[in-house]
Amino acid sequence: MEGSKKSQHLIVFQQNGSGQPKIDGMKKFGGDLFRIEVVNIDGALPPVIDDTSAYLPRELTCDLALDFLRHGDLSADLAALCQKHEIPLIASGKKITGRGLFAPPT
Repeated sequence: MEGSKKSQHLIVFQQNGSGQPKIDGMKKFGGDLFRIEVVNIDGALPPVIDDTSAYLPRELTCDLALDFLRHGDLSADLAALCQKHEIPLIASGKKITGRGLFAPPT
């Protein structure tokens, strides 16, 4: 279709609704520019998660991932997963580093 743009596939990772205001804003102002998939991790979590495979997918396919997770172990493993699959990750306010990871200040 001439003049149409392909929507960007985003996967948003959030805990207990932590990213919902941003998701709502992207839907409201982004219209059909984004195809948003949400991974919700709800409920209480242990202080240390040695194996995050129960919470995070093994494979990841998207154009961009957004990290609104509050648990450091989940964020660290999500960053590693995104780096493995060469998917850019935005993790605002986090102190995680790596290629393809953007952690702007909040």
